[in-house]
Amino acid sequence: MTILKPGLNCMGIYETRETGLIVDACDYYRAFYQTALRAKNYLLMAGWQFDSEVSLLRGEEAKEAGGEVRFLNFLEELCQKNPELEIYILAWDFSAVFSLEREWFQNIIFNWSTSERLHFRFDSVHAAGATHHQKFIVADGAIAYVGGMDICSSRWDDRRHLKENPDRVDLDGTRYGCYHDIQSYHTGPVVKVLIDLFVQRWMDSGGEALQIPTANGGPFPLPPEAFAIPAERVAVSRTQMPHLQSERQEIKEIRHLFVDAITSAESLIYLESQYFSSRAIYWSLIARMSLPDRPRLQIIMMLPDRLPLTEELFLGLPQLKMIRSLQLAAEKTGHTLSVYSSAQLDQGNRKMTFIHSKLLIIDDRFLTIGSANATNRSMGLDTELNVSWEADNPEQQGELVAAIRRVRASLLAEHAGLYGSGEEQSFENVENLTRNLDCLADDHEARLCRYQADPNLEKSDWPDALEPIAQVVDPEKPVDNEFFFERLSKSELGSFAKGIFKLSQLIIGL
Repeated sequence: MTILKPGLNCMGIYETRETGLIVDACDYYRAFYQTALRAKNYLLMAGWQFDSEVSLLRGEEAKEAGGEVRFLNFLEELCQKNPELEIYILAWDFSAVFSLEREWFQNIIFNWSTSERLHFRFDSVHAAGATHHQKFIVADGAIAYVGGMDICSSRWDDRRHLKENPDRVDLDGTRYGCYHDIQSYHTGPVVKVLIDLFVQRWMDSGGEALQIPTANGGPFPLPPEAFAIPAERVAVSRTQMPHLQSERQEIKEIRHLFVDAITSAESLIYLESQYFSSRAIYWSLIARMSLPDRPRLQIIMMLPDRLPLTEELFLGLPQLKMIRSLQLAAEKTGHTLSVYSSAQLDQGNRKMTFIHSKLLIIDDRFLTIGSANATNRSMGLDTELNVSWEADNPEQQGELVAAIRRVRASLLAEHAGLYGSGEEQSFENVENLTRNLDCLADDHEARLCRYQADPNLEKSDWPDALEPIAQVVDPEKPVDNEFFFERLSKSELGSFAKGIFKLSQLIIGL
């Protein structure tokens, strides 16, 4: 069953020459650094967050670089060395909710103190309650990177995910925990599609029309640590909601993509996501497991089992309810559904590797990666961008399936703390995969562990009080405050007010 359908779950399927995946920010930041060094004409960067002081290289690599490695200073140095280089950075104009987590006065930092050929814009033109969440970069029309990674603080880590890593520290000395993410790279005609997406978003945000050459740069070195995917075509899918200030149309290609992919599964569904709260994905899994004439599935999820406080309150509970419901459905229908996290014991405490990746693999024949989480927002409200590969060509099917299988095996080995051990191949076999992962999860010395939700989610009176707010935090449609309050019953209004009171107590008590 073919999954990719242009015009429905992707905007199109495009030719590519080299394509693949980069795992974790150590390798991605290095790849971006090397690409930017060689850019002759332009760099286009769209993201949810950028921080000016992020070090792209760490440790010995930074010492050997012989120049600036901090993000903004590095870009400024490139402009000084190359008078032909133009750099465009488009960042989501974040809401006040994130103000304590963001670098302030970025318009001044990026625009007033740098070269006139470094152009920075905040993009606030989106549907009510939405965010611009796409993360992609294009250099000289020759190479592009698409995925879930931001170039910002507290994201850098390598695939070892060491308990203590002297390079996993921000410039202010702040140490942070292990962090996992995935990006993709592409060359060839698909890059032109991404250029057009960037140019349109730049203009929609209020920027001038850009005249961007399609391809006159390169060649760029491909990341040596990357997973090359032997595919000649890659699909591009989006989420986009209309806004009165732009001509955007409603696009839910990623939602359709996840639903179609899940319902087509014959043996294995493997999902990595920062969150799991999407009703569309939940009901797709329920529907697929409920079909009596289809093969039994192994459904494997990798999630962080602890979220930042506010996210834990508003997303943790729906996530917990959905997971328990899915596990019950799997038991009744004969499928296997297992949810794991990755953590290390440190003096009796679990130190988690935070899963920030957004990846879905179906039967080792389909893989999608991008910015879209398994949330309602990503399926219908926020601006998202995914790329996908499908083994639908008989001539390349075996080679592409083998490559996707190697990706999955390597990711599982990484989560189990076995990256680089030579044991990656042991995760390739689909038969009894869940049973083997359960054995690892039962080994207290292994990093792979069963997902353990915060027990306080169900032991307090927070859930009922906060659930109405959760509907606003993770909606699939634009948020209209008047519409929302008009349709709440008196009891729901009371619960909403109680939720606000509880939240204020928590914040004051921090």
